[in-house]
Amino acid sequence: MRYLPLTDGDRRAMLARIGAASVDDLFRDVPDEALAAARFDDLPDHATEMAVERQLSALAARNRAAGAGPCFLGAGAYRHHVPAAVDHLIQRGEFLTAYTPYQPEVSQGTLQYLYEFQTQVALITGMEVANASMYDAATGVAEAAAMACRITRRKHVLLSGGLHPHYGDVTGTFLRYTDVAVERLAPDPLGVEDRMGRVTGETACVIVQNPDVFGRLADLSALARDCHAQGALLVVAVAEPVSLGLVTPPGAMGADIVVAEGHAIGSPLTFGGPGVGLFATRQKFLRHMPGRLSGETVDEDGRRGWVLTLSTREQHIRREKATSNICTNSGLIALAWTIHMTLLGEAGFTRLARLNHQAAVALVERLERVPGLTVVTPTFFNEVLVRLPGRDAAAVVETLAARGVLAGVPLARFWPTWPELADGLLICATETNTDADMDALVAALTEALQ
Repeated sequence: MRYLPLTDGDRRAMLARIGAASVDDLFRDVPDEALAAARFDDLPDHATEMAVERQLSALAARNRAAGAGPCFLGAGAYRHHVPAAVDHLIQRGEFLTAYTPYQPEVSQGTLQYLYEFQTQVALITGMEVANASMYDAATGVAEAAAMACRITRRKHVLLSGGLHPHYGDVTGTFLRYTDVAVERLAPDPLGVEDRMGRVTGETACVIVQNPDVFGRLADLSALARDCHAQGALLVVAVAEPVSLGLVTPPGAMGADIVVAEGHAIGSPLTFGGPGVGLFATRQKFLRHMPGRLSGETVDEDGRRGWVLTLSTREQHIRREKATSNICTNSGLIALAWTIHMTLLGEAGFTRLARLNHQAAVALVERLERVPGLTVVTPTFFNEVLVRLPGRDAAAVVETLAARGVLAGVPLARFWPTWPELADGLLICATETNTDADMDALVAALTEALQ
């Protein structure tokens, strides 16, 4: 009873108070297909703390860390070197325990680094203003869609087939019970999608990704002009923020809202999370932006200080006036981002991006010599799509994993119901990949495809 203190009588009393006949009534709005069929009656009995630690350690040992050998995983979660200073600094008590500034003006240190974070995000995205972060890129894309609908007063959102499917899934879930129609185009591995022909006077925004989920880079200027001609907004998602050190930023191509996943800077992979969403826009859209904003000011003695300039969420203002119900920002991960970016500096950030692209070029040169493999992506930053004609890419990945090489992410991982994509494999190279890693991948692929 230590962790389950309620008795059956307690539960009956609570159900009677709220007018529910049973616990199952509390879940009646959940679709049947989303409910677990199992009853979980076979769960093990309680155990000692030592026994639990032993069992969990054994389960953890079955995982393979990305740093345990050659790793070419990407598809939205990228492995980069994080300086030891980052973890050391975020572990300081004043940062680690602050969490979020509920009494903001007392937390001058927190507000200052959020201000620096916002400045860095605005600079690399080519935008005019950024907020203090979102949960991750997926929720940021969903918030951008809702923001575009508020600005344009339209109810149609168009999602490119090159957008990460997780971003599309979250956006669809976020807007499901609204009157906004979310149109998702089919996956577009060959880059033949005609987005401009689909923008109409009813479109609130077009959401694209650059580099897209298949690794392709594109000039979005023409799409931005077409969107603006129809009164729609262009939202650009960036899954690999390191690319912004070398690639033309979305703001310079006409984007109205830029959303990015910042996890790759300042944070290790840690099996995919936690993330930190970067969110930036034009100055004229500032008051439609979700989340919170840290601003610079001076106190009554003329000393520089920081305040929470805007907090357009329901905790701070009337619910009907809130632009979002997001309750916080990813403060600690945003701090890790800020420290890492500060250590890099502008020149270091550009050099890191160049190292990534050089690694990808070196990898592609090797991959093009592998029999039975075709490199599809014509333009790329650090990730490419390859096809393995007649082969199941997921099975090939498993074969290579057994040899200690994490070859990449099969497209079937995201689109299991699209058999025509089953031979597709996303392979990413970053500054962490050595020539020996690449040679090991090529050797393993060559043997597996014979």
